[in-house]
Amino acid sequence: MSAVAICLRDVAVSYREDVALKGVSLEIKSGEMIGIAGPNGAGKTTILTVINGLGRLMHGEVRVLGYHMKAGPRGRDFRLSLRVARLRKMIGYVPQGCSIDPRVPIHVREAVMMGRYGRFGLWGRPGKKDWEKVDRLLEMVGISHLAGRPLGHLSGGEQQRVAIARALAQEPRILLLDEPTTFLDWRSQREILHLIGHIHREHGLTTLMVTHDPRESFDICDRVVLLKRGRVTAVGPPGEVLSDANLRAVYGESPLCCRGGHHH
Repeated sequence: MSAVAICLRDVAVSYREDVALKGVSLEIKSGEMIGIAGPNGAGKTTILTVINGLGRLMHGEVRVLGYHMKAGPRGRDFRLSLRVARLRKMIGYVPQGCSIDPRVPIHVREAVMMGRYGRFGLWGRPGKKDWEKVDRLLEMVGISHLAGRPLGHLSGGEQQRVAIARALAQEPRILLLDEPTTFLDWRSQREILHLIGHIHREHGLTTLMVTHDPRESFDICDRVVLLKRGRVTAVGPPGEVLSDANLRAVYGESPLCCRGGHHH
């Protein structure tokens, strides 16, 4: 029986007038691969934000790797911010795909090294072991041949591999991925999903992946969480949760998630 890595209890979060999460409870065991699916505005990204120690809770509590965060006046609680900073070193985060300006003069190898900064501090310098780690990660995600290429000159799929390698460079225990296949063509999507599954197993991570297309998570996830308007509507193995009835209830009559059916 695996230990619980992440526990959300009756969590509510709001942004201005919008309530992003309403009474969400969720337990994730160490080593699980979880897909989080639902239409836009369902609260998917907010769950990642809360786990990452950045969401402000209106209600409820969150425990991540033994760190405890609960609703209450935030103020400038210095001890809390130190705790959250320590927690965030254990969490690798891959944000939603954003295109990089081709003129930005940063190379792939340097971009991945940025993930190590939490290890040696802002004023520290990367040593030989840090660069070796970066080179191993470049190889693992299949972009060693691009090490010296400017980041902005890469394709979307290649940039996503850099983002994943950078998140892994900090040696996290939890990996959070926010729609890692958005804006990618079908083939690149399959390759990135395959890579995420491989990394999850190889590194023994607890992984959460947000997707608006739940059929994507079929192959690689242990469980799927379906969200609608800030509430959890179903949780369980993909085969059970992603039934036509559940998908219709969450996405409406013609779920956009069924584009072209499910591919293995």
